[in-house]
This record gives sequence, C-alpha cells and structure tokens, in this order.
Amino acid sequence: MPKSLKISLLAASVLVVLSVFLGVNAYGVHAAGETAQDGAYRQINVYGEVLEHIQSDYVVDPNISAVTNGALRGLLESLDADSSYLSPEDYKAYKSDKGGKAQVGLEVSKRYGYATIISIVPGSPADKAGLSDGDIIEAIGAQDTRDLSLAMIQLLLEGQPGSELQISVIRPRKADPDKIKLNRVVVQEPAVAEMQYENSSILSLKPMILDKEHVQQVESKLKSMNKAGNKKILLDLRDVSAGDMTEAIRMANFFLKSGTIATLEGQKFAKITFTADASKAINATAPMVVLVNRGTSGPAELVAAALADDKRADLVGEKTFGEGSQQKTFELPDGAALILSVAKYASPGGKKFEDDAVTPDTLVASNLDVQDADSDEDAAAKTTIPAAKKPAEVDDQLTKALDMLKAKAA
Repeated sequence: MPKSLKISLLAASVLVVLSVFLGVNAYGVHAAGETAQDGAYRQINVYGEVLEHIQSDYVVDPNISAVTNGALRGLLESLDADSSYLSPEDYKAYKSDKGGKAQVGLEVSKRYGYATIISIVPGSPADKAGLSDGDIIEAIGAQDTRDLSLAMIQLLLEGQPGSELQISVIRPRKADPDKIKLNRVVVQEPAVAEMQYENSSILSLKPMILDKEHVQQVESKLKSMNKAGNKKILLDLRDVSAGDMTEAIRMANFFLKSGTIATLEGQKFAKITFTADASKAINATAPMVVLVNRGTSGPAELVAAALADDKRADLVGEKTFGEGSQQKTFELPDGAALILSVAKYASPGGKKFEDDAVTPDTLVASNLDVQDADSDEDAAAKTTIPAAKKPAEVDDQLTKALDMLKAKAA
C-alpha cells in the first residue's frame, strides 16, 4: 500500500474518534460547535503530518498500525483512567467475556500510565502474596500494562479457577519489580465485619464491597444496634473500592433524613440529583465517624462525601483514590470501540470524585503500611534475632476515630 494512502487511512481513523467526542455526524455540523470542531480538524492535519514524518524519517520502517493504536489509546487515557480505546481484536475479546471468572482479589485502575492496585480482598491470593494498595503492576505476563487499556487489564486479571497469573509489581522503596505468580480462585468477599467498642456503646461496621448483599447486611446491623445498646457509629470504608453506585446511594440514605447525597452530570448528560428519602433513613442522629484511606474509591467515596458534606459524620484518615464516573461504549466502523466517560459523580458540595477525590478534615496517615514495610525489610535482611512476642499492631487511624467518638455526646 502506498505510504500516502496509509497516512490518509490512519488520519481518517482519528477523525472517527474525534467525531464521537464532538458529536459530528454524516449529515452536518451544528454551528454552536464549529469552533471546537475546527480546532479538531486542524489537529488532524497535525496528526497526519506527524505520521508522515514517522513513516518516512523514523530510523526503521515502523508498524504504523501499532503506532496508531497507541495514539488512540493515549488520546482516550488522557481524559481519565476509565476511558479506553479497544482495537477490533480487544473489543471482540471484551464482548465475549461473560464475567464470573476466577480472580486473585485485586481492584485496579490506571495511574502514572500503569495499572495501580486500589485495594485487596482480605484472604485472597493477592492478600496472601503481600500485595497492597498503591503497588504498581508493571506487567501482566509479557504484556506491559502501560500499553493496555483498563478494560483489557481487568480482563487479563481474570481466568479459569486454578489458572496461573504472573505479574510484575513495583513496590515502594524497592528499585526492581517483583515477579509474582498467583493462582486464580473464585474470590468470596467477606461479610460485613462488626466490632463493639467502649462497653458496646460504639458499633463499628466494615464492609469490603458496596453491593446489594453487603449493603443489606449493613442495613440489618443498623436496625439491630439499638437492641445491643449501641449509641455511636464508626463506619470503616478503608480499602473499599468495589460495588455499585446505586447501592452506595442507598447506604448513605440509611444515615440521612434529608439533603443531597450526590449528583451525576456530563456535557450531554442531564444532571441527576440524588436526594435523601426520610422514609429510608435508619439512624440519622447517632454520633458518627467515617474512616477512609487511599484505597477508598468509587461507591465508598460517594458515601463518605455525602455524610461529610451534609455534616452527618466526621471523616478521618487519608485522601481517597478518586474514582466515580459513568461510561458508554461507542462501536466504530472497523470493529474497534471506545469506552468513554460521559458523566461524573460529585459530592453534595460539588466536588467530582474523579477529579478531586475526598479529603478528610482530620488527616491521619496510616502507620500499618510502615509496619508492613519494616517487616518485609527485616525478612529480606535475614537478621537473626532472639524469639520474642510480636507487639500488637497499632492502628493510628482507628485510634483517632475512636477518640473522636468518645468525645461526642451520645
């Protein structure tokens, strides 16, 4: 194929993508969008010129198809981690995936161009391997995650029960990536954990996922708390990143009689405001503190922000991860597809989780990560130390939350 024709075809493929963004169709262009569209068309000319230089001047004859796929993927990922370009081959695999496969207990997103662990399911293969939130997955098998869309990363992490997954992980304070082999299993999310503090006056609830089943468990425990003599609530949302936004809204309503819970809005997505329904509130008066950390993401961020902005609870811990958007899939003529964020969730105060995350008023860094890292270094050094009873780990975030609750009048 002549070089000029290749370049024309590739430029046309970019035009298709930009058309999706700008709402261009085959029948005409609305005048209101002409300025933005003119700018896009100028960029297409620039893109074509860049391709021409790559084709004619690069040190070797390049794989233009791979170059274009990389450019399109970068175009989408420059918007946010959840927007993806899927090549025809990737989209075929994506559509054929029926879900329900075995996993290793990881929730991931993309940060710094690579797959990044948001949270770990307790007791899962990932947990047993010592992985933690913030670790970067450099590669899955032989595939660099920098060259994969988030949709394909999530697909590659799944597999048949018992199948092996090999990943390369970059960890804090370690120069070289660790190569880790994990066996996929059918991961079971733990039930909502319940603890009692201060002679049962404080009820602590910790879900690991905000889906229908676990939100129902929270609902049941809240309805029973008065019988147990509980007067205060500690909601631990640390490392809670999976679940459903609808269930998150329902759970936030358990603690609110009125007020906005969240909003959802996009450029062409009419604003939806989710408001608390007094009839669905269970306990809207008990003193309350919510724990969050960098592994708190998506549905859990929605709950935490709603309770903080509506002055229902104090937030303690670290700035959250920052996720919360709604996607739509656009199929392209060549069999490829775009997964595009079309709307973002925001707190009652108007901060979008995807852009701003959630920052507690009371910031307390996690000391557990430091303790775990120190333990790893000690093991690596293989230092011979006389056997001694291991001191109990101190959770500074939990301690601060309990101190604040103790100070609150019941």
